[in-house]
Amino acid sequence: MSTAPSSKVPPFDPRDPIGIDDLLSAEDLAIRDTVRAWAADRVLPHIAEWYENGELPGIRDLARELGSLGALGMSLEGYGCAGATAVQYGLACLELEAADSGIRSLVSVQGSLAMYAIHRFGSEEQKQRWLPGMAAGEIIGCFGLTEPDHGSDPAGMRTHARRDGEDWVLSGRKMWITNGSVAGVAVVWAQTGEDGAGAGIRGFVVPTDAPGFAAPEIRHKWSLRASVTSELILDDVRLPADAVLPGVTGLRGPLGCLSHARYGIVWGAMGAARASFEAAVDYARTREQFGKPIGGFQLTQAKLADMAVELHKGILLAHHLGRRMDAGRLRPEQVSFGKLNNVREAIEICRTSRTILGANGISLEYPVMRHATNLESVLTYEGTVEMHQLVLGKALTGLDAFR
Repeated sequence: MSTAPSSKVPPFDPRDPIGIDDLLSAEDLAIRDTVRAWAADRVLPHIAEWYENGELPGIRDLARELGSLGALGMSLEGYGCAGATAVQYGLACLELEAADSGIRSLVSVQGSLAMYAIHRFGSEEQKQRWLPGMAAGEIIGCFGLTEPDHGSDPAGMRTHARRDGEDWVLSGRKMWITNGSVAGVAVVWAQTGEDGAGAGIRGFVVPTDAPGFAAPEIRHKWSLRASVTSELILDDVRLPADAVLPGVTGLRGPLGCLSHARYGIVWGAMGAARASFEAAVDYARTREQFGKPIGGFQLTQAKLADMAVELHKGILLAHHLGRRMDAGRLRPEQVSFGKLNNVREAIEICRTSRTILGANGISLEYPVMRHATNLESVLTYEGTVEMHQLVLGKALTGLDAFR
């Protein structure tokens, strides 16, 4: 049998070394390239300044532009949503986070948390009222689950809702809420007292202009600086009976939303890793020490090879999970598998890239340190490393180690 290479074998592509693009359709590639071009035009020229200043100016304009791209609620059907595949949504998340994790977080919270909750569990009236404006970016949404004293254990949340005649009255606090200070609508989860052990948790669609609602912005962050992060304060916020999401009771509701959002992180983390890796490769080709580019030294090449392997394994894993989601076969444990691996590996890629850039690696002239610090937030939000390890541990052994 001949072992001569076929004339059809393409040349090696350093940016796609194992040929993952061959798995993508022309439509997939067009969506990816559109989002990449938007990010290059609207985010990359400004992101270092936004990050250094700890602000995201023009967030409402950015949201409307993302709505025009079809990136908000991208994989949802109807109500002005794009109805894209899970893989296409993932590709968009990768490109957005290659620009900055804060931009991908804006899109994830809008589409995979706030919009998804209304789309999946809301009434038809709620969907008609909120989703078209949110898909267009005219209305920004946020998702209130985490509290100052309850993050990984949301069943212990203290925010509560009580009935007063036909109305609901909400009181409590939520913490670390992306988009909170600029949101027009908040999906807030609260204890209703209807059942014990978290079974009575319900979701509420809360207009942010309701009396008693406030969302002060959280400052002095050293991660996700180009992102709006807020506290939600609910001081006897009165809502009509139809503000409750009718389609779910208990933690199944918010956890289902989180699983959908975590899927986007599986892709997005690889975007941050790719941007850092590419910066390291470009730097290694041009930075000279001891009479030649540092990319010509064995230790540097070993670092680049190891990073490339983990980067593209992570992208391949994300693609596999996306195909499973499109087939309706993706399990929450598999999403935990993806988030645990890809965020952890992305951080290591950023740190190794920083070593190649040396002192220049800490400068905002390069994206590496910005991505590394952002990923420290991504590592723990929407499920810490430990929580995802325990999810997988329970799935592997059948034994619950959470308590």
